[in-house]
Amino acid sequence: MLEEKILNDYKQAMKNRDTLKSSVLSFLRAAMMNAATEKKKKLLEDDEVIVVIKKQLKQRQDSIEQFRKGNRQELADKEAKEAAILESYLPEQLSPEEVAGAVEEAIAATGATGPKDMGKVMKEVMSRAGASLDARLVSELVRKKLSGA
Repeated sequence: MLEEKILNDYKQAMKNRDTLKSSVLSFLRAAMMNAATEKKKKLLEDDEVIVVIKKQLKQRQDSIEQFRKGNRQELADKEAKEAAILESYLPEQLSPEEVAGAVEEAIAATGATGPKDMGKVMKEVMSRAGASLDARLVSELVRKKLSGA
């Protein structure tokens, strides 16, 4: 299970005195515990852990953007290193070409005709490939396809 791997990697990072990795994994473990408590579970399923990781990753990416706007490159670099650690626990992402193909299939399957159908198409694409997709890229591609349709 992914949750066990994260725990073992956290323990190893602590032994190796890798402060950055142990800090990132500590925050991730806390977020996973919070999510498990909300769902009234002892352990999360792998897909639930991936949702938590993606949420943490999005926070890091938003921070990077804000730090760059504020000319704080050293903080942006630190957040980028943390994001790289989190990304290592995510499944392999599909290429933009594969995502575009999935979007085309979903548009055909749902019979979407315009931007008002974006929610249906997004739901269809995410249900087919979920964890291996970057939701931001999917949203962008769906918006382009439907506004040009």
